[in-house]
Amino acid sequence: MTSPVHGQSPAPGSDSGFGGFDAQEMRIVHRAFRRELRLLGELVAAVAPGDVGRAAVLAEHFTDLHAGLLNHHRGEDELLWPLMLSRVGLERDVVLRMEAEHERVAETLDAVSVLVGRWAPAADADTRDRLVAAIEEHRTVLVEHLDDEEAHLLPLAERFLTAKEFGALGDHFVQHTPKTKLFKFFGMVMEDADRREQAIMLGNLPAPVGLVWRVIGPPLYARTMRRIRATA
Repeated sequence: MTSPVHGQSPAPGSDSGFGGFDAQEMRIVHRAFRRELRLLGELVAAVAPGDVGRAAVLAEHFTDLHAGLLNHHRGEDELLWPLMLSRVGLERDVVLRMEAEHERVAETLDAVSVLVGRWAPAADADTRDRLVAAIEEHRTVLVEHLDDEEAHLLPLAERFLTAKEFGALGDHFVQHTPKTKLFKFFGMVMEDADRREQAIMLGNLPAPVGLVWRVIGPPLYARTMRRIRATA
């Protein structure tokens, strides 16, 4: 069999170890980013001028979302795209498009970050309204990217990567996320997941971590989000 490094697609389920896994985990994660960016815009828009306490809460939440999205995309940039570019042959344009979309997502995310920094200290109405518009622009760009990735990139990943290679994304995210924030991110991912999807996500956790989540995770996450979504 010709090595996939030279552009030949291994047969799914062959003894090469390529293919044979479901990338649904990525779709579940994407859903959380879509939801949280939509809610963030709504929550910021509802902040009364001068309410710096409320602005500080949402600024902190944005900081977490910012870090989470950058970690998620950095994992793809470092772990997925190079491997896939070496294997997908004529379909490499899909991977190159993902790289370009990541750059656009980062640009709009940076624009939001700048405005959050200007708005939070005084919570003035003018900056708030510009921030809401920037969040919406970022979310539009991000959703277009996520939709494109799910429709065109993930089917390629399921053919050209091994389950271990794809699963390295989750390990990368955990390694680059402060331990105090992991339950928050896991809760965001689990929030809209159905039972089958929850089983998928829990199945990727080490057994002791999964047990800890079941015991203290949901109530801890609920308290965190009640504070963030106080005016939702």
